[in-house]
Amino acid sequence: MADHSRLDDYPSFADFGRVTDPTLYAALPDGWFVGLTDVVDSTQAILAGRYKAVNVAGSAAISAVMNRLGTPHFPFAFGGDGCAFALPARDREAAERALAETAAWVRDDLGLEQRAAIVPVAALRAAAKDVRVALFRPAPPVAYAMFDGGGVAEAERWMKAGQHRVAPAAPGSRPDLTGLSCRWRPIAPRHGAMVSVIVVPGPRGGVAFRQAVGRIIAVLGEAERFQPVDAAALQPALLSRGIWLEALARRGGWARLTEALAVAAHNVLGWVLFRTGLQLGAFNPASYRDAVADNADYRKFGDALHLTIDCDPALEAELMAVIDAAESDGALVAGIHRQDAALMTCIVPSYQDDGHFHFVDGAGGGYAAAAAQLTRKRLELA
Repeated sequence: MADHSRLDDYPSFADFGRVTDPTLYAALPDGWFVGLTDVVDSTQAILAGRYKAVNVAGSAAISAVMNRLGTPHFPFAFGGDGCAFALPARDREAAERALAETAAWVRDDLGLEQRAAIVPVAALRAAAKDVRVALFRPAPPVAYAMFDGGGVAEAERWMKAGQHRVAPAAPGSRPDLTGLSCRWRPIAPRHGAMVSVIVVPGPRGGVAFRQAVGRIIAVLGEAERFQPVDAAALQPALLSRGIWLEALARRGGWARLTEALAVAAHNVLGWVLFRTGLQLGAFNPASYRDAVADNADYRKFGDALHLTIDCDPALEAELMAVIDAAESDGALVAGIHRQDAALMTCIVPSYQDDGHFHFVDGAGGGYAAAAAQLTRKRLELA
């Protein structure tokens, strides 16, 4: 099996309708590993109003690994309260350090508990699971990893059972989270409601699950019908808790106060540019806003289908009918949460180009709430 060393070596596609095509995916080499995180008791944190902190914690490890490796070019996926990524063995020490520091930062500065694990692909294959990757490119400058083969889902189960654990670093340890930001206001639906959906294989699984996912995607139709991020409607937040979270991501101790002021000042400048349309050097607010919408990560596949979409009542009814029928048939199990806004958490390596990443989740519980419903259903089936 070839040792793919660059992101571009993996198959990529721009039509999300192809996401269930198994021929698109390439197997990771045995020498690679999967890194994972999740926030413990994220549902309770969200009920306490800490949904933004949960999303920041969920995306932080991706930013930390990017900065430690000096590149965004590796397979990664955001899952609301956590993430998954894949790297070759030579990057294990760097990734483990980034995960340990991120878990320490989440504990010390966000007051949340974060699990982290590094699972060798070879161990997953020994357990009859596989990890295969394809890259979904919603726009040419960015790529989000789609995972297939059951390995990432198995790795997540192992992590939650305490296996392959990466322990948090010592108090005061901090990852480099440069570029992690949350400067947009919550996104109101244009059509009806923001619906977060997680769909996993049911008792029949396999081909039946893929076919059911295909029917869901077909019902949704063209992205314009359900895309939750509309460039014209995007509004920068002038002052918000996101400023404090971004400051926490940059500095510790008393320095976070001055950093919060610096972030707030930068945010006010951005607010003025977006409101007036004025350009500043190479930064064009209109083209940046368009790129944010194009690059938004609101649909993904990682041994399960994840969606956060803007549904009008008719589309929502069609979608629920297809999901209910497939669930009754044993093809899938679904977790669904409906809310009145979406959130974006962003990783912006540079404002000078379009290679920035924007993770979308529901603002009222989102994927964490959908996952909690999914867990209850699975317990009933057990």
